Amino acid sequence: MTDFSIVAVFFVGLLSGVHCLGMCGSLVGILTGQLPEQGARWPFHLAYSTGRVASYTLAGALVGAIGQAGMLLRDVMPVQHLLFALSSMMLIALGLYLAGIWGFVRRIEMLGKSLWKRIQPLTRGLFPVVTPLRAFLLGTLWGWLPCGLVYSVLITALASGHAKSGALVMLVFGLGTLPNLLAIGLFWESLKHWVQAPQVRRAAGLLVVCLGVYGLFKVGYTLYINGWIGSCHVAA
Repeated sequence: MTDFSIVAVFFVGLLSGVHCLGMCGSLVGILTGQLPEQGARWPFHLAYSTGRVASYTLAGALVGAIGQAGMLLRDVMPVQHLLFALSSMMLIALGLYLAGIWGFVRRIEMLGKSLWKRIQPLTRGLFPVVTPLRAFLLGTLWGWLPCGLVYSVLITALASGHAKSGALVMLVFGLGTLPNLLAIGLFWESLKHWVQAPQVRRAAGLLVVCLGVYGLFKVGYTLYINGWIGSCHVAA
């Protein structure tokens, strides 16, 4: 796990507002419509986002553990480098999607639909959302909603090669998305038109593409310096 990976996934989360508005904006809108008209609503939105980030962190731990098992092949090939290269390519695809250029990321979301079909019925028992606890539980369930953005970052968690590192990757990513989801929940109408502006989408997308390109360069440079065999024993 490198400092670049942590910084990259945080900025991916932070720059994902254009995606979050389209993917999760309607869900946040549903949540907002369920909240009591009297009193502050921010505790509900904070509880919902906390639950969502908790699910991301758990998913990161699970795939990190799978990646740790894959490290058994490190004496045969530089598995970790190859996984980081794959995660960098996913960042490029994600950036192109955010910029409205290429929709490949949408296809990745099909991978989680079978799991979501099992989880979605559980959300019905949490309505109406009358307490922050219900909002938190709803967030933990909606955190498993099929999302190409989340799946792209999960590949980085997989490449971390450890359950703790995978959990950290997804925790940092979730914290990066936190300002977006809280802002969408509290200022839905004001933000909607600004975030959907083509120039905002393109700028955010191209920044994510740059992160992916830099990640590929970093992996390629490491392989060039250490060679294929040497890279089997060098952490990415």
